[in-house]
Amino acid sequence: FFRLSAFGDKEKVDLIYLCFPNNPTGTVATKEQLKVWVDYANKNGAIILYDAAYEAFITTADIPHSIYEIEGAKTCAIEFRSFSKTAGFTGVRCGLVVVPQELMGTTADGESYSLNKLWNRRTSTKFNGASYPVQRAAAAVYSEQGWKETKEIIDYYMDNARIIREGLSAAGIVCYGGVDSPYVWLKTPEGMSSWDFFDKLLNECHVVGTPGSGFGPSGEGFFRLSAFGDKEKVITAVDRIKKKWGK
Repeated sequence: FFRLSAFGDKEKVDLIYLCFPNNPTGTVATKEQLKVWVDYANKNGAIILYDAAYEAFITTADIPHSIYEIEGAKTCAIEFRSFSKTAGFTGVRCGLVVVPQELMGTTADGESYSLNKLWNRRTSTKFNGASYPVQRAAAAVYSEQGWKETKEIIDYYMDNARIIREGLSAAGIVCYGGVDSPYVWLKTPEGMSSWDFFDKLLNECHVVGTPGSGFGPSGEGFFRLSAFGDKEKVITAVDRIKKKWGK
């Protein structure tokens, strides 16, 4: 967030992509931090693409679930969410996007136009929407019974995240996330590269995760573990890691 202040007045961007809760790091943004981005976008005519696919996993009370909780966001931000993460729709494919009517784009000639109308025209022309059975299933997620069952599954995965986070910390491994996200992002021990740690974890602990370098050069030296799994297997995996690297 503080790198934003390093931008000079002449350094401007058109699009800003933010993902919170973040994949892969599992971290979140406060309202104050998001306000910095919203103010920058409005000042410089930029558009924020806000990926809130994991918002249902937020447990901390004052962490925003939507960019639109921030004053001024409706004039600079597009938000999208995924039923794949919230309700296990992976493979079924269903999501949603919010393009506020207040959001305007600007042509190279300086002419303003409604992004809401542009998005509606594009979607109406090239995409007929998710199939009716999928739409009904998505609507059922937010019924009283549907949300109760969905929340139970989310709570199950978040307990897995707690087990991973606490186990890594007990082993002396620096880690992040796992509080408002199903992902735990750890600093590879002993200065290993992401892929060296992957090999060691696989061959010596029989545990699989995702090398941080797979997410880009800034992820080198880090590793992602996921809470999406069976609790007994998660406990077994964490115990193996603790036995290998515990101090």
